[in-house]
Amino acid sequence: MDIHEFFKTPIWVEDKPEFVKSLNKASDKYIKEAKKRNKDYIKQHGDFGQSYHSSPLTLDNDFLDLRNYAGQKSFDFLDWQGFDMSQYQTMFHEMWVQEFSKKGGGHHSAHVHWNQHVSGFYFLKCSDKTSMPVFHEPRTGARATKLFTKSKDLCHGSELVHFKVHPGTLIIFPGYLEHEFIVDHGKDPFRFIHWNIQAVPKMMAKNA
Repeated sequence: MDIHEFFKTPIWVEDKPEFVKSLNKASDKYIKEAKKRNKDYIKQHGDFGQSYHSSPLTLDNDFLDLRNYAGQKSFDFLDWQGFDMSQYQTMFHEMWVQEFSKKGGGHHSAHVHWNQHVSGFYFLKCSDKTSMPVFHEPRTGARATKLFTKSKDLCHGSELVHFKVHPGTLIIFPGYLEHEFIVDHGKDPFRFIHWNIQAVPKMMAKNA
């Protein structure tokens, strides 16, 4: 019997450690500012469960090398899937760095980012003791008719997939793919950069 596989969901994962040192240094001030913004809450309730989210990084030239690399990779990601990228211009919609609480409890519930075509992560601080990204089955019909699988090993019927990451791990995935971060226990620092990219029709971009 011939086997045909369609409607796959690609995820690109790459080891790109050369940005880690410089981007950790560039990120420090943003994390410090994020903690300062939350100081009243932390003073009253403590640090547990916090996720410190930076202001936008898209105009900071300290992050330019990553933006250029991730932007080109995201373009290639769409082109590789068969989209006619001669008609589109990719643009960063947002980019930020965040760090989970030292006391533990940091996490993100499952979500997607509205009206984005490519999303990505670049991990700066993490270990086998920290949180990790988890991706969900994106096909509504498949989720509605899900059966029990034979084991916990990954297979075509798996509903979730997670990636164990290390500093320098870069992940690129479709903007429609639901993702989350499991609860972090605060054993090691956990910091990552997240971005979203839109593919805008060139005619629209030209007239903007």
